[in-house]
Amino acid sequence: MLNIDDKNITQEVLSNISIPTDDRMHTIFTGLIEHLHSFAREVQLTEQEWEKGIEFLTQVGKYCSPERQEFILLSDVLGLSSLVIAQNNRKPVGCTESTVFGPFHVAEAPLLAAGEDFSQGAPGTPWFVKGKVIGISGEAVANATIDIWHADGDGQYDVQASDVHGLRCRGVMKADSQGEFFFRTVVPEAYEIPSDGPVGSLLAAQGRGAWRPAHLHFMINAEGYQRLITHIFNKDDDRLNSDSVFGVRTSLIADWIKHAPGIAPDGTFCQQSFCTLDFNFVLNPVN
Repeated sequence: MLNIDDKNITQEVLSNISIPTDDRMHTIFTGLIEHLHSFAREVQLTEQEWEKGIEFLTQVGKYCSPERQEFILLSDVLGLSSLVIAQNNRKPVGCTESTVFGPFHVAEAPLLAAGEDFSQGAPGTPWFVKGKVIGISGEAVANATIDIWHADGDGQYDVQASDVHGLRCRGVMKADSQGEFFFRTVVPEAYEIPSDGPVGSLLAAQGRGAWRPAHLHFMINAEGYQRLITHIFNKDDDRLNSDSVFGVRTSLIADWIKHAPGIAPDGTFCQQSFCTLDFNFVLNPVN
């Protein structure tokens, strides 16, 4: 390792990797090193810029907590999340598309009964959501596990709100024997992703907005089928073409139908305007 310079450093680093060449980690690490070194050469990275980069990543780490994953947010705004999802979720035509996971999922959300209201007093227009989980051939996917989460009518997640104690606008339920599900919550609004940290500073430096169009998160698991992580977007949202994390897909845009006060889908009388959504999810079978 003598006489290292900018011409031979890359090969010297690669030659010190002792992982077997047929190991996946060897492929990842060698590719990472080669591309990082190529990037530094291409932009002629200065020492001051390198230091700022290290400082930025350090700040990203400091902003991570059990309630907030700043590294996922960084991956999202750089388009890396969407790229990885797209190349790992190629499916037959007709299957529901996947999109970004996002930083606000909570692993142990409450278990919901069919038709349950899990808004837990969150502000927003009442929303009645139903649908069906099916396979690519149209078969019902019985007992699928459906994990749901979303922002409230103010565009805020429970884990962001200092005045909210406990979980709301999130839960896990089972589809019935016909693959059907139904629940009540409140309509989420569009929101800005957290901009008080390093990722927000990055967006500002790039002259980019931080808005996400209104959406409803789903993660669906069923035996014999590929896991689905996706959103459903509102067709009337004017931010569909400017999602800061590149998560919108045309096939995931749906009609969130508005209704005047009256009898709601669950048979109760709703004294205020409410919305409904009916959306079927098509899963890809595992070969």
